[in-house]
Amino acid sequence: MTDWLGAAYPWLKALHVISVIDWMAGMLYLPRLFVYHCGVEPGSQASDMLKVMERRLLNAIITPALVATAVLGLLLALTPGIVDWSSAWPWIKLVLLAGMFAFYNFCVYWRRAFAGDRNRRPARYYRLANEMPTVLIIAIVIISVVKPF
Repeated sequence: MTDWLGAAYPWLKALHVISVIDWMAGMLYLPRLFVYHCGVEPGSQASDMLKVMERRLLNAIITPALVATAVLGLLLALTPGIVDWSSAWPWIKLVLLAGMFAFYNFCVYWRRAFAGDRNRRPARYYRLANEMPTVLIIAIVIISVVKPF
């Protein structure tokens, strides 16, 4: 099994980077839509339009990109000689990735609240939440590329 992983490594890595970019684009945009959604009247035409945008962004871009990122990342991690599991960096990266997956689940929860006109949080909450994926992706990239630990 590992022979083909080594041969496919450059392609797996390229596809992984592409899927991460797609996932992060969505994760950065969805909370911004929530900010806009806070400013419109529930049940209004604008609210209905934002509900469609949020659902499509989550279901058509974010979730498939997350799945692709996870599958490709797992294949990269299984490629012989790529990850030194005796170092601290892959474990720190996994913790940071768990944070990113948790943030994704919060986005799913928040989208459902907006879809049912049940949001009770102010726009400022989502503006602050919008910073979380940025902080996490910076840390993940530094840990993955620089491998300081």
